[in-house]
Amino acid sequence: MSNTDLSISRNVDLADLATMHVSAKAGTLIEIHSIEDLQRAFELIKQQDAEFLILGGGSNILFVDDFDGVILNIKLKGISIIEETEDHVLLKIAAGENWHELVMYCVSQGWGGIENLALIPGKVGAAPIQNIGAYGAELSDVLVELDAWMIETQTNNTFSNAECKFGYRESVFKSHLKGKVVITSLTIRLAKNHIPNFEYGALKAVLESRGITKPSIKQVCEAVIEVRQSKLPDPNELGNNGSFFKNPVIDVFLFNELKQKYPNIPGYPVTEHQVKVPAGWLIDQAGWKGYREGDAGVHKKQALVLVNYGNATGQEMYDLSERIKQDIRKKFGIELVREVNIV
Repeated sequence: MSNTDLSISRNVDLADLATMHVSAKAGTLIEIHSIEDLQRAFELIKQQDAEFLILGGGSNILFVDDFDGVILNIKLKGISIIEETEDHVLLKIAAGENWHELVMYCVSQGWGGIENLALIPGKVGAAPIQNIGAYGAELSDVLVELDAWMIETQTNNTFSNAECKFGYRESVFKSHLKGKVVITSLTIRLAKNHIPNFEYGALKAVLESRGITKPSIKQVCEAVIEVRQSKLPDPNELGNNGSFFKNPVIDVFLFNELKQKYPNIPGYPVTEHQVKVPAGWLIDQAGWKGYREGDAGVHKKQALVLVNYGNATGQEMYDLSERIKQDIRKKFGIELVREVNIV
């Protein structure tokens, strides 16, 4: 195999390829524009017995050190209608498409189901890994199936929604298939006469302030963007990974104990025995919102977002997250789990 078959770069700075914008070097970076590129890339990886990493939009990864192996930058493109009726449309989207641009395209066509997921950073292929969600909606609500390249067998495989084993910020691709597949495309079902979900508090408030009681999907999407922009920094202007921690799900007994000490603690029932607590509230309550040491900090408007003010290292960002984890464990008896992958 000739390296000229692939777009290969050596000793690449990853600062502009991940949204936290910390400086780290990749030994080798290969751009993937086709399934054939994937095949060639894994032949090369096998020949060199190299460690590898799949990079989507870089929004869910923190590099704490250089990566000496091979990074595959997924650039597969294409959106196609594979089925259309009076009521719905089935879309197949390549993994390298930008997620927010996909949302805006679908809203412009009047196709509903992902408007609540506007402005989530990253590429389409990364969306199923943690089952992205926001404002009462999740990718799993609309995903029909996805195609993935199986690394060990070097074959394509299709996973149904059920086979993805979706949970809250979870999927099979984050657990026992982690590092074993490359997601190449998603198929989603969107509705033409969609009834939007706008019951989430902040969304409802924005819509009510505009006198809108029966919003269109476009109006819901605009409200989502307004809410997100009001409290979440643009990663192009201020390095961040969006939500750094998952919202913890705790035992109802612990929640009731905390409620006695903190009457205003918010909680959302998950099951009869479990309650989800906003991680941002816990971090804010513990006094971390707006904290800054050097260029590593916690966003002043949203405590769930850790930010790089310019020249923070990946290790400094990680150390800050570890101190927050330890403090929340000490104050509330709750173990925070990072949403972000540490490399």
